[in-house]
Amino acid sequence: MANHQSAIKRNRQNEVRSARNKGLRTQVKSHTKNVLTAVESKNVEEAQKSLKEATTIIAKVASKGVLHPRAASRKISGLAKKVNQLSAVG
Repeated sequence: MANHQSAIKRNRQNEVRSARNKGLRTQVKSHTKNVLTAVESKNVEEAQKSLKEATTIIAKVASKGVLHPRAASRKISGLAKKVNQLSAVG
């Protein structure tokens, strides 16, 4: 257990940040799942709408430092690729 006042404060801050980051990562996973579900059901309009929402959330999470910028870019690119393939076929 931390003995110094600064270490105690650091632990407190880490707990708060960890909880916030966990919530943001969960949002990314949920929006990603929404896009993939729409793609699997071959619903082009729903897929495009959920892709736009997911892109916004992923970019916002990356800007806050929860996700690495390249990881966020990779996620957005992969989702866009799947939606665009669906659009081209449909």
